[in-house]
Amino acid sequence: MTIGTTDSEPLLDAGRARVVALVVAVSFFMQLLDSTIVVTSLPQMATDFGVEPVAMSIGLTAYLLSMAAFIPLSGWLGDRFGARTIFMVSIAIFTLASLACGLSANLEQFIAARAIQGFGAALMTPVGRVIVLRNAPKSELVNAVALITWPALIAPVIGPVIGGMITTYASWHWNFHINVPIGIIGLVLTWRFVPDQREPDAGQLDIPGFLLSALGLCLLLAGLETFTQGTAALPLVALLLAGGMVLGVTATWHFRRVANPLLDLSAFRVQTFALSTLSAGTALRTSINATPFLIPLMLQVGFRYDAIRAGTYLLVYFAGNLAMKTVTTRTLRAFGFRRVLVVNGLIACGSIIACGFLTPATPDAITLTLLFIAGLSRSMQFTALNTIGFADIAPAQRSSASTLSSMLQQVSMLLGVAVAAAVLNLSGLIRDGAGTPLTDFRWAFAVIGAIGVLASLRFLALPADAGSEVSGHRATP
Repeated sequence: MTIGTTDSEPLLDAGRARVVALVVAVSFFMQLLDSTIVVTSLPQMATDFGVEPVAMSIGLTAYLLSMAAFIPLSGWLGDRFGARTIFMVSIAIFTLASLACGLSANLEQFIAARAIQGFGAALMTPVGRVIVLRNAPKSELVNAVALITWPALIAPVIGPVIGGMITTYASWHWNFHINVPIGIIGLVLTWRFVPDQREPDAGQLDIPGFLLSALGLCLLLAGLETFTQGTAALPLVALLLAGGMVLGVTATWHFRRVANPLLDLSAFRVQTFALSTLSAGTALRTSINATPFLIPLMLQVGFRYDAIRAGTYLLVYFAGNLAMKTVTTRTLRAFGFRRVLVVNGLIACGSIIACGFLTPATPDAITLTLLFIAGLSRSMQFTALNTIGFADIAPAQRSSASTLSSMLQQVSMLLGVAVAAAVLNLSGLIRDGAGTPLTDFRWAFAVIGAIGVLASLRFLALPADAGSEVSGHRATP
């Protein structure tokens, strides 16, 4: 029988903490790769299922809503049954559901399997992050968070490329079956390297809080998704968004009044968490998250490049994400969180705005350099945001803070695409056939870039030594 450890027990050494973070990152990569890779399979799946391609979007929506519904529950389950146990359960559910997706014979079976996948994904990210936070010493937190951040940077870029190759040269089934060996490896590594840590008393489940937060997040994400896909009339989209916000406000009121809330909102009183996760952080993520949607769309629709050529350009963007990982820790130690979040944020958002001025006639050297810089700055900004967000969070706040962070990151991902799509559509209506689609992309990049610039400047409110215990930076008087 394994005796669970608590937050009062010593943390792992730096080497073991990195191993734990890498194990969690493998599972995150499986989940995030699946989310991007599946899109390339939909036309072929529709043919096999005997339905119209547009009908396949139901499977994506089922995954999204199932994930939204159960994210609020993840922190309590991890505290109640042990983070390692729930993390392994989430990997097992996701892996088995992936197998079921690949074996689906019709749309109904696929929808059911995707909903179960969404449940597994909902538990995986918040609980996995808590595992990393519990085991990494503060001096090692930047490296640990950098490891679990790389899947979010890489998967959206390489997912469509890998999915297209698998769909073309094998079959759509393998886009899901590829998760099976990854999931098995993740389970073995988790059992071998992740300590069994448990909270001494998780308390009773706050059922009203769960229902309010789950339904509110579902309605909000459903509204953003239907708006982006153009699958619902604007009045219905507005109703979904309004309903989600009302339930969100009601859930917040509930959490502040009950003795043992599902989500502890006290983390929002911590300046570093509030700025990097709720206000400026959400706005900045909204801006940066729009780029993996806009860049390939501009290359294919605006430049009329084929998918292979567009994918080649994206590999440079991907290379920038990877290259920054080698200097992230040293950069934060040298300059501190506040300066990096402001200056690097301005560089990241400036590169986004600059992308709008690219044309097919722009020399490749300029285009590739700009995409590489955009990748570098995106990687740095996400790592800095994700690290400082938990730099000052107390052990008792970790589970709720991780859950809240996951909820807001889901919103920012869809919000980035929704804002970009809205600007593209609005510009197209105003243009009314005059000019070229590149005008629409110029406006879209300008708007989302401006949002990010304003959000970056908000980090000037941080003290010069914010998160210094984590970064190792010592601000001069």
